[in-house]
Amino acid sequence: MTAIAKTKSNERFGRAIDRFGIWLILLLAAATRLINLGFPHKLVFDETYYVKDAWTLGNLGYEGSWPQDPNSHFEAGRVDIFSSSASFVVHPPLGKWLIFLGMKLFGPDNSVGWRFSVAALGIASVWLIFIVASRLFGSTRWALVPAFLLTIDGHAIVLSRTALLDGILAFFVLLAFYFLLRDRALSPLSLWRRPWLLAMALTLGLASAVKWSGLYFLGVFTIYVLVSDLLLQRKISQAIGRERFDWVGSLVKHGLVKGLLTLPIAVAAYVVTWTGWFATSDGYYRQVQPGHTGFVDWLSWIPQPIQAFWYYQVQIYSFHVNMTTPHGYAASPLTWLLPIRPTAFFYEGANAGSSSCDATENCVNAITALGNPAIWLLALVALIAICLRWVRLRNKVSSLILLGMVAGYLPWLLYLQRTTFQFYAIVFLPWMLLALTYWLKLRVESAEPERKTNAKAWVVSFLALALVFSIFFSNIWLGYTTSYWYWHIHMWLPSWI
Repeated sequence: MTAIAKTKSNERFGRAIDRFGIWLILLLAAATRLINLGFPHKLVFDETYYVKDAWTLGNLGYEGSWPQDPNSHFEAGRVDIFSSSASFVVHPPLGKWLIFLGMKLFGPDNSVGWRFSVAALGIASVWLIFIVASRLFGSTRWALVPAFLLTIDGHAIVLSRTALLDGILAFFVLLAFYFLLRDRALSPLSLWRRPWLLAMALTLGLASAVKWSGLYFLGVFTIYVLVSDLLLQRKISQAIGRERFDWVGSLVKHGLVKGLLTLPIAVAAYVVTWTGWFATSDGYYRQVQPGHTGFVDWLSWIPQPIQAFWYYQVQIYSFHVNMTTPHGYAASPLTWLLPIRPTAFFYEGANAGSSSCDATENCVNAITALGNPAIWLLALVALIAICLRWVRLRNKVSSLILLGMVAGYLPWLLYLQRTTFQFYAIVFLPWMLLALTYWLKLRVESAEPERKTNAKAWVVSFLALALVFSIFFSNIWLGYTTSYWYWHIHMWLPSWI
């Protein structure tokens, strides 16, 4: 093949990848998240809370109570043994409403229904990170990299196949980041006409209605918009020859506008998700009287439902900041950037020769939210490199990538005494993958012309290695039956068991 023919062939292949690559990746994402989604037909880890709460929420408008040891009954299809007596829950209702939609679609006795909504949003997150990266890097081909990595990473796969709230939260904050990028692409000189900023605020209000950690993203993203607008205003002021920029006046004006554009709509979105609690009379704390809500006398005019609602939120906050219950799979936020203490969601052994194990050795079904070690190790290296690059250059792409890490990770360092888990990292995993992709892109673009081919080959080799790792670890992500010895060779660290 001549050099010209080879070049044309490579160009055709490149165009095909640009055109069809994301659809192939989404097909793979759907396969890894939907195939055998109903396994196990048991409530694993915190599904015991969210699935049953979702079912009572959809039936009562608030979370009801269950009798003692209800899981075996629920798993057997006896799903209506709950009572109308309200239960104290510590997370807002939106995530559970979404889980309920899947249960209505497939039936509450079908474990696919428990997890379908989370799986659908997990697949949508792959599409989201693709369009986010396309805007961030200005390249369709490079945008395929984080989409592919999110598709094959075990942490993302397991959190998309389990009816927990964190995968849902990850979808909403990534969607809000996309709206933030759209806002920055328009002329941010307009003070009030900011439709994408409104969309960001709405989405982060919904994120906060899944888990309160969405509030960190609301605060960080809004502050970023404010600071960016101020810096742009100063740059324009200098360009037109003004000697002095009024920092105080501009901060007050822009801060007030940003607050009015984001906070009311975010609060409204959050409150609306509690409609079921407001519309009924039996929700937890729904009937608490004004004299017991802690409101001072001069606020006594506030209607009882609003006072009761506020009192409920205070009790939720108190629970979260004081949650220090020991747990075998608790993981300090200091360890989250590496897969040191992954959460084992499910483990079931069977003796050799039993009905569920026809092998000559004991069998294991296990599901562990372990990130792909190749991806996570290199992502940490990339994060460090991007941080150093930001310190030197303060460039926009580095700033935006680190924004997600600041919102999704750093606040947890203030709560080291709290009981936390490694799987919380799913919320900032997209930004780890964006950092890794950006670092790889910089390495290729900065390579000398004669070494650029080798740099691209290195990227392809890494992606192939990551895929090999994912195939190897797939048994502890998808939970299919293996011999005990085969499961054990995947436990590289004692803390993985």
